[in-house]
Amino acid sequence: MQLHFHNSLTRRKDAFTPIDPDHVRLYVCGPTVYDLAHLGNARPVVVFDVLSRLLRRVYPRVTYARNITDVDDKINARARESGEPIGAITARTTADFHADMAALNALPPDVEPRATQYIPQMVGMCQRLISRGHAYAEQGHVLFSVGSFPEYGSLSGRSPDELLAGARVEVAPYKHDAGDFVLWKPSDAETPGWDSPWGRGRPGWHIECSAMSEDILGPEFDIHGGGHDLIFPHHENELAQSCCANNTKRMANYWVHNGMLLVDGEKMSKSLGNFLTVRDILGRGAWAGEAFRLLLLRTHYRSALDYSVAALEECKAELDDFYAMLARQAPEARPHLGMVNWALEPLGDDLNTPLALARLRDLRTLENVANVGGSAAAVHARTPFPWVPEPGEARAAVLEVAKVLGLLWHDPAEWRQGGSSDDAAQIEAAIAARQAARVAKNWAEADRIRGELTAMGVVLEDTGGVTTWRRG
Repeated sequence: MQLHFHNSLTRRKDAFTPIDPDHVRLYVCGPTVYDLAHLGNARPVVVFDVLSRLLRRVYPRVTYARNITDVDDKINARARESGEPIGAITARTTADFHADMAALNALPPDVEPRATQYIPQMVGMCQRLISRGHAYAEQGHVLFSVGSFPEYGSLSGRSPDELLAGARVEVAPYKHDAGDFVLWKPSDAETPGWDSPWGRGRPGWHIECSAMSEDILGPEFDIHGGGHDLIFPHHENELAQSCCANNTKRMANYWVHNGMLLVDGEKMSKSLGNFLTVRDILGRGAWAGEAFRLLLLRTHYRSALDYSVAALEECKAELDDFYAMLARQAPEARPHLGMVNWALEPLGDDLNTPLALARLRDLRTLENVANVGGSAAAVHARTPFPWVPEPGEARAAVLEVAKVLGLLWHDPAEWRQGGSSDDAAQIEAAIAARQAARVAKNWAEADRIRGELTAMGVVLEDTGGVTTWRRG
């Protein structure tokens, strides 16, 4: 499969050609760990989880690195506000992040560097930049000299005036030029700090990712990813300092950025009362993690995505249809390779998950027709498969495609029952009592039990003398 991705650096869709076809290298900016992950934090995790799964299907080896920023002024401020030690904050919120992303079925990256583990590499990069005339030390600070890099602005496409206006630059006496940015800054006794040639201090945000990605993936690698909001200044500054420190033309050959996430059509904000964490979504039920992942994939990754409760419930209903198909008895079958490749093909075209999902629905329909009958004419009209497959064949293809999308990982029976809840035993006992009443032809008692279960949101399905249940 030939892959194409929209490259923010070239501002066009480029054919993907890895530096080493035997080893694709991907770096994505991860969380700053001072609070629970919000919905916007989850979008790049899911986007690049799908990208890494796709790359692993096409190439023999992939190294996916995603960092943890555990030294940052936001973390310092949270510690001052709460009185909680910084180490405790970062340990707790990192564990929360891992748990929340696992609930979205996002696989962990191959390497997860923490900024505090790479301080020597950051100091070394600062020293190289100074020695090559791209940085300078003033009053305990080290700053990158933007004017020393003529290509500055190439990633964001902004002019020097636009860059200066958009940077919210700090006016400071230690800067040689207003647009220069901090690589290293001094720390007082109350702030985390490390010894350096410029005194006790800590790294700036941008130097962290440059040092970590270089140490793990090399001075030049294949793909750098993150949210669209990181293009400037974070990724622009990363690119500049990495190229200057290593005397290279590029840091990454492909820069891939996902769009923003809205809530009910508005930018998420605490002041608007629409600020939602992933934990808020997961609290809706055992189904919510997968439904939210599907919601993220229904919109193309570069487009703005609008979250709403109604959209989440639509995704839950769609997953109900998939799990109903998977719950049916079907012969073991190998996935039809043509079906799998056809459904995955859109992912090679700039990760077109909406089209891949549409094709996955068509495969579900073909499996339903193979099992219970009906017309497949509409599906045949838009697919290269003018026949009805053998029972189980399209089902196996659905599961194979779903692995790349990170969907349909639940047990179908548990999904239909709302997960392994504490009241499952009570429901099973009620069903057994209803069955005993029916055998005794005590129809009033059987109807009473069914009514109680219906009030609990439990739907009973009587087929061939066997009663199964699911949550409505």
